[in-house]
Amino acid sequence: MVNQNRTPASQAATDHEPTINKIALEEHFSIGELLPTSAELEFFDPLVLSEIEPLLPELAEQRLANMDKAGIEIAVLSQTAPGIQAIAESTEASAMARHANDALHAAIEQQPRRFRGFAALNLQDVDAACTELKRCVSELGFVGALINGSTQGEYLDNPRVDLLWSTLEQLDVPLYLHPGLPTNQPASMVKELDGATWGWSFDTATHALRLIVKGVFDKHPNAKVILGHMGENLPFYLWRLDSRYATTRYRNDIATTPSAVFRRNFLITTSGVCDDAALQCSITTLGPERIMFSTDYPYEDIELAGRWIDQAPIDPLAKTMICRDTARTLLRLG
Repeated sequence: MVNQNRTPASQAATDHEPTINKIALEEHFSIGELLPTSAELEFFDPLVLSEIEPLLPELAEQRLANMDKAGIEIAVLSQTAPGIQAIAESTEASAMARHANDALHAAIEQQPRRFRGFAALNLQDVDAACTELKRCVSELGFVGALINGSTQGEYLDNPRVDLLWSTLEQLDVPLYLHPGLPTNQPASMVKELDGATWGWSFDTATHALRLIVKGVFDKHPNAKVILGHMGENLPFYLWRLDSRYATTRYRNDIATTPSAVFRRNFLITTSGVCDDAALQCSITTLGPERIMFSTDYPYEDIELAGRWIDQAPIDPLAKTMICRDTARTLLRLG
């Protein structure tokens, strides 16, 4: 697999066989037309990217074998970044979103017991995006949507996107907010920290906080957002977020504290973070009922992720909740 750097903890994980039938929510694929390029993901070592790229469109034997090694019963698949959000022309983006969703549906039909899907959407045309989301959920059986960051510089707190939030509430499905290509990097960002090392997490966490402080969840209290990568570091920052937000002259009059909104409207996954301390902190902060297992395949080592959660030193009931039960309830998986 891609990640060959074994820490003592990850090496210990390889001594255990998978023991839990898991559901994994951040499992990437790509149609051929949207395979990420080295120009878009310039921070990737080209040799690493060359290993990842062939795994993205493969939705058959190799992926299923890798899922089995990690003890994953169901993978919820989504079009990888930058995806639809990077297409500048709106008509093309809508057509490509439909094409990606149809291709994913065809793969799910081949493996209906193993695969589910998150819809790709073009948010340059919100009406079309909502129509496509309804089609994907009602006709194709998808379990939500995944958005790769901002859309042509526009974030999901823009009032223009309100119809999407209403549609998500009506359909009772979550939105997975995944990193995409940041519109503007802060001046402090250096190339060594670009991309998945830090820049994407910073941008996605900020995107999530914009939703909170701009009152999206006051308008749409039943909307549910999933953040990957152990919550993009936000579970570790909630106390200070409340403390400092109370002192800023620019604060909006949201109904409650930012941390309360986060605990009510957000869930997180473990994708790309196989760390006992981070997991323990997230459980203490949010409770196991707000955490779900994921691997970030094929960008991370799927087998390592599965074995890590199997040996994680947490309560067995919490582990079952994180690995399977919360996702089964949230996504209404029979």
